[in-house]
Amino acid sequence: MRTVYAFVIVSIDGFHATPDGGTDWFATDDEFEEYAAAQGDAIDTIVMGRRTFELMATYWPTPQAYADDPAVAGFMNDLPKVVASRTTTQHPWGPTTFVADDVVGHLRALRAAPGKDVAIFGSSSLVASLLPTGVVDELRVVVQPTVLGAGLRFLDGADGRTELERLDVREFRNGNTLLTLRPVPRDPVAPGGPA
Repeated sequence: MRTVYAFVIVSIDGFHATPDGGTDWFATDDEFEEYAAAQGDAIDTIVMGRRTFELMATYWPTPQAYADDPAVAGFMNDLPKVVASRTTTQHPWGPTTFVADDVVGHLRALRAAPGKDVAIFGSSSLVASLLPTGVVDELRVVVQPTVLGAGLRFLDGADGRTELERLDVREFRNGNTLLTLRPVPRDPVAPGGPA
């Protein structure tokens, strides 16, 4: 079975973007870029929410993206993308499938099919909504040593409590720390048991 993982970069105070959705504060270096490029070898599908998709669609298909980061631009543009959206149904940045309903069912079918791993990039609101469903196998959270002070909070709006088990920690030379975490399945409450 394939792994469905969410990959996001957050500030030390828990924001994944500035108040206006900006991500120009992300700090990278050659080591981090090498890690990011290697993700393209391990995945064959990219999943995003609508806002993340629209943001990425303004950058990755451009000549500047290929000049800045040719390896990542290659897989971002070439791999199939699945976008959770009730409002957007088509876009020239392809190949893209838009899923308006039953995103969980779509991801479960993807996970059960043969292939490489499935990566959810950014899309904090989408990840927050998916965590309780058990369809996200891992969270890969890059914590940057930056304090934003305000912005869009990571996993804001998550439904209920989700325990996470630490699988791995990787430190990058530029100060970034990658936490790989696995959601712990909730124990079902037995009939007549505590609520």
